[in-house]
Amino acid sequence: MQKETKMQSITKNNFDFIRVLLAFIVFVGHLGALSDSSRLTFLTHSPVEVAVFSFFVVSGFLIARSYERSSSLKSYAKKRFNRIVPAYLLVICLCTILLSLVSTLSFSDYFGNIEVYKYFFWNSIFMNFMAPSLPGVFGNEAVNGALWTLKIEICFYAAVPLIFLLFGKNNKYRNTSLIVLYFLSLLFLNYFEMTGKAAISRQLPGSLCYFIGGMLIYFHFEKFIKYKNILFIIALITVWIDLILHIKLFSPIMISIIVLYIAYSLKFLNNFGKYGDFTYGIYIFHFPIIRVFATLGFFANYNPFFMSFVCMLVVIGVGIASWHLYEKKFL
Repeated sequence: MQKETKMQSITKNNFDFIRVLLAFIVFVGHLGALSDSSRLTFLTHSPVEVAVFSFFVVSGFLIARSYERSSSLKSYAKKRFNRIVPAYLLVICLCTILLSLVSTLSFSDYFGNIEVYKYFFWNSIFMNFMAPSLPGVFGNEAVNGALWTLKIEICFYAAVPLIFLLFGKNNKYRNTSLIVLYFLSLLFLNYFEMTGKAAISRQLPGSLCYFIGGMLIYFHFEKFIKYKNILFIIALITVWIDLILHIKLFSPIMISIIVLYIAYSLKFLNNFGKYGDFTYGIYIFHFPIIRVFATLGFFANYNPFFMSFVCMLVVIGVGIASWHLYEKKFL
């Protein structure tokens, strides 16, 4: 009965709203950075990094829950594969083919260029850094800079069964082990940030501390719900102190508390996702769409604020279409 009550309280949440909000924050930040419009530069202040790390927090909570509820490892792997891989491969295929239309190369030169096939191969196996660009496309800059998080997400998917295998579902050493991993991850994160290598710090294992934050709250969900108000206040103060000191010590776990506090408060947002889960489509398609707008001169030759609105509508439309016409079929 107690477990049933816990499951009911866990399923009533605002994760759909949070994911859309985080995707929008990432979209706005990238819009400011990629539009090449001085009038949109202020959008670069959008907290993209916090949004990405918050996605990892949500993943830690939901993936731990998914694994615990799965009847087998095969069932868990199938669910996780179907959620992330089909749509990911779709965006890689579409970019490879359709971006030939904005390439400075002719069709024959474009499809005859080995770099096209390198891009398709390396990106298909989540190694975007090996071939981030397509020939003659976007000035040979990264086609889709948002996809770097997906390889980390895949690693998280693989890590959860391993964590359960090593530490058990109810093992008394699990909390200690996760906390040790949390601080080891923080060491990596802070070291590379302090040495001016922020891009490396965000990779594994630096981002693991946010994922673990979500897992720890899942494992102690009842206590979290009981004390969530006071934990939320403590989290806000602690994050503020970490920002002043320019160090990430407790802020990852505190950001986890803030994100999950929002997930289990504001009950009027519980049905936000009743029309579908468009977040993933918005996230994986927004980057190249913004770049196409910039390449075609829409932000430079027309009112950049109006074109930003149009771009947003296109991204949302593609996200909705991706869900209803493609993603949903695999779930």
